Amino acid sequence: MSPWEARFFQLCALVASWSDDRSRQVGAVIVDTENNVLSIGYNGFPRRVDSVRSHRHSREGGEKYLWIEHAERNAIYSAVRSGASTRGARMFVSLFPCADCARAIIQSGILELNCFARPLSDERFDKSFDVATTMLLEAGVTVNQFAKI
Repeated sequence: MSPWEARFFQLCALVASWSDDRSRQVGAVIVDTENNVLSIGYNGFPRRVDSVRSHRHSREGGEKYLWIEHAERNAIYSAVRSGASTRGARMFVSLFPCADCARAIIQSGILELNCFARPLSDERFDKSFDVATTMLLEAGVTVNQFAKI
């Protein structure tokens, strides 16, 4: 891992700490080819949506997944809001992306994904991780997986 990569993963960890998700904190950083930060994102509720209501954090019945946005997509949305182009950019994220986020990464023009290694087994997300892996490969997105630092 290069010093820049280590810095961006450290930034991912900091950004993840801002998450209001009570069970998992994820951070994402989008950078250009010259290592300028274009955007950051963490998993959490949409802007101005009340995150205090406990039932919105519940995994039962998938409730939390209806309310909480993933870090990768939040970083992409933030880039759009600020007018930054993600075409040809690189993304650093503290968790391997799900299929929904992989689609967003591909569609936004990000060409390189740097993340911590995919979990060996996660019953809830194995299928999504499989599809994400296939899509990213077919779309030509370079995927670099690192051991956690």
